[in-house]
Amino acid sequence: MTDLLERAVAAARGLSPEMQDEIARLVLAYAGEEPSVLQLTPEEEADLAASDAEEARGEFATDDQMRALWAKYGR
Repeated sequence: MTDLLERAVAAARGLSPEMQDEIARLVLAYAGEEPSVLQLTPEEEADLAASDAEEARGEFATDDQMRALWAKYGR
């Protein structure tokens, strides 16, 4: 185990049992030993599939569309 992981585990020991379980789920999911932490709704899965299809077709926002988006949200 690396020093950084040792420090993270030591820090987690001081957290509530609920937070420790959340951290454990994330680590296990990252290591591929537990199902994904994120559970998409059917609507979210459909949106993701549509987005993936657009990407595969090379359909991306134009520079003007991106500038408008950033302007809208003050960035």
